[in-house]
Amino acid sequence: MALNRDPHVLVVGGSDSSGGAGIARDIETISSIGLRSCVAVTAVTVQTHQSVTAIHHMQPGLVADQMRAALRANKVSAIKIGMLSTGRVIAAVAAVLRENPRIPTVLDPVLASSSGRQLLEPGAIGVLKRDLMPLCRLVTPNLIELAILAGSDLAVDDDDALRQGGRLLAEGLRALLIKGGHATGSKSTDILLNSGREPIHFDMPRLAGSMRGTGCVLASAIAAHLAGAKPLEDSVREGKRLVFEKLVRGIEREFGLGA
Repeated sequence: MALNRDPHVLVVGGSDSSGGAGIARDIETISSIGLRSCVAVTAVTVQTHQSVTAIHHMQPGLVADQMRAALRANKVSAIKIGMLSTGRVIAAVAAVLRENPRIPTVLDPVLASSSGRQLLEPGAIGVLKRDLMPLCRLVTPNLIELAILAGSDLAVDDDDALRQGGRLLAEGLRALLIKGGHATGSKSTDILLNSGREPIHFDMPRLAGSMRGTGCVLASAIAAHLAGAKPLEDSVREGKRLVFEKLVRGIEREFGLGA
């Protein structure tokens, strides 16, 4: 079969039976930006919007084979990675990225579900940092994930978060987007740390509501814009705007506002 020439984003991650996060949310987001998706499933989860009751891991070779098949079948212009679950899966994904170094990759380092269920083996964090994160164009941790990756306590302010992020950049990362959703204050500030450049702050008003899967939406939106050849800063700005708009619409539906 001939290569599909439409630009695609290859989504690598776990399924979410509730549809609130994971691959379903990624595909929905990428489609809303006008691009197509192809997928490599790393794990199948059994979950509702409140809890994860079971996780079934894919074999590492199967994950890598899915990625290579998607890359052969389609013009993959960006890769978005979410749940990876085990160190062996991380190593398999990293091997495929090394075969395709020109494709920009966005990694959302999913360590736990919003309900608190661990989604990555604790021993796999070292593999993630050593083998995968340096291969990615951008890594998008929230403050909790940043602290775990940096081996630190939760950042108490932007300066603390910048120190933790700088430590990770010094270990070989190309760029970090530190998400401020778990912070407090009237603004939700994400900070882009791009190696060799000054930090860039992206501010949005902090909303009272919440929505599952915002990390998936942000990372997949950034990947979609990178696939469209937008610069990293512009891709982050557009992704942040999309998340904000989705949150506003969610709050309006919850309270019966809007059209």
